[in-house]
Amino acid sequence: MVCKQTTAGQQDSQFTSLDFIKLLKDAEISISMDGKGAWRDNRMIERFWRSVKYEEIYLHAYTNVPEAHAGIGKYIKFYNQRRPYSSLAGKTPDQAYFNQPKPIPVAA
Repeated sequence: MVCKQTTAGQQDSQFTSLDFIKLLKDAEISISMDGKGAWRDNRMIERFWRSVKYEEIYLHAYTNVPEAHAGIGKYIKFYNQRRPYSSLAGKTPDQAYFNQPKPIPVAA
């Protein structure tokens, strides 16, 4: 296990066992590891999963896997279609990347 320090000061772990690397290579999957400080490779996906955890998973006490699957799927749909982002000029990911129309706001 290789530990690295991220820019936010959080501790991340990257597991790079030889068996796992062989599995990826056998499946012809490219491995992105450019050495120390490679937080650039996965910071966006880490931010995404942090949002999923804090805005969905930690707020619900799922009783089984199908319930969790449905809840997380619903959240991901919301994340892409209804949640605007300042880094995307107030657009949702679907609007920014697929030129989708702006959703009609609904009352909470």
